[in-house]
Amino acid sequence: MTDLLNNAQWFVLIGGLLVFMGLTFTVIKRLPVTSAIIYLAVGMLAGPTVLHLFHFNPLKESALLEVLTEVAVLISLFSAGVKMPVPVRFSNWKAPLLLASVSMTLTVAMVAAFAYYLLGLPLGAGVLLGAIVAPTDPVLATDVQIRHASDNDKLRFTLTCEAGMNDGTAFPFVMLGLGLLGIHDLGDAGTQWILFDVLWATVGGVLIGIICGVILAKVVWILRGKQHRHKLLDDFLGLGLIGFVYGLSVMANTWGFLAVFFAAVALRQTENQLAVKSTRKNTSSQKMPSTVSKGSLIFKEHLERLSELVLILLIGGTLFIDSWSWRAVVLALFLFFLARPVSVFIGLLGSRTSFRVQAISAWFGVRGIGSLYYLMYAIQHGLPEHIALQLMHFTLIVVTLSILLHGTTVKPLMNRFWR
Repeated sequence: MTDLLNNAQWFVLIGGLLVFMGLTFTVIKRLPVTSAIIYLAVGMLAGPTVLHLFHFNPLKESALLEVLTEVAVLISLFSAGVKMPVPVRFSNWKAPLLLASVSMTLTVAMVAAFAYYLLGLPLGAGVLLGAIVAPTDPVLATDVQIRHASDNDKLRFTLTCEAGMNDGTAFPFVMLGLGLLGIHDLGDAGTQWILFDVLWATVGGVLIGIICGVILAKVVWILRGKQHRHKLLDDFLGLGLIGFVYGLSVMANTWGFLAVFFAAVALRQTENQLAVKSTRKNTSSQKMPSTVSKGSLIFKEHLERLSELVLILLIGGTLFIDSWSWRAVVLALFLFFLARPVSVFIGLLGSRTSFRVQAISAWFGVRGIGSLYYLMYAIQHGLPEHIALQLMHFTLIVVTLSILLHGTTVKPLMNRFWR
């Protein structure tokens, strides 16, 4: 997988880091930085930046990295979905819907224009780069996301819901970029792209997710009810729902990330509705059956933390000192300080979202594992190597700077916001 370190040394490195994080959890929680910064620092220290104990080559290992990032994003999306407050109301979802659609599109357009006119990339590569770095990340944004199923904080809900949906809305622009590069068929005047990559893939993914989530919730409720009282494995059910929904949506040529997120949302919403109905009918003090969304959440969060550690460690192991080119740094600064804030404020016009929520949302557009997945997806689908190398360079610096900038500001700013 990587140069220099053997398997035993990798076990020592990752195992030692896990032990360190476990022993110092309370101390690290009090620090004004996120755990992702520690993983990144260890990766850069052991990688080619300092000690050169190992070097991870994303282009050479693109197939492996695609699978790793894919699994990490899916687990994170499920965890975010089952923590969505109930019931679903359009008034609550309006802001994140606007961020995941209008703001997302504006960010892609601005990054594409920047890449085309200032970085000299082909238009298709610029659109693809915009699609890669525009979506906020559900894996690395845990410090600004909903903490539990009863968390009704407006800001955390908006950022969590946006991260859950824009991983699906980014895909049409990924396909558009590949199409402009001649790798994907867009159809005459883009009709195939609009009908299938935008409309069908989006609507179909949402429907598949909702239907599967509702069905699983009702089946589990019946099996755990008064008549059956079956003991079930919530962890297996949660993982099974993720795998089944994602595989089915990909087979149906829809966006699997979107399907998994809405499957988790539908699962929790349906379980809550069934519990409310049961409470109204049952006047006794009989204990309500446990739910899949609650029972599987802790296990999913542990998997999410483990995947974050491994992937951020590998990101640190990709960087050389000369990876920090001015072109990549300027792109990241343009994205964080101009494209993201402008797109958020424009997207939320007329949404009645408070200025404080808009301002914090404009800054905390964390980029991370999702961006790496889209890049690996494009590489695996025939992206030319010379373009892949450029986009990889830009993406890694954007993700690294996002970890550093957002990771050092999230706790102080969020504490001040809540106070």
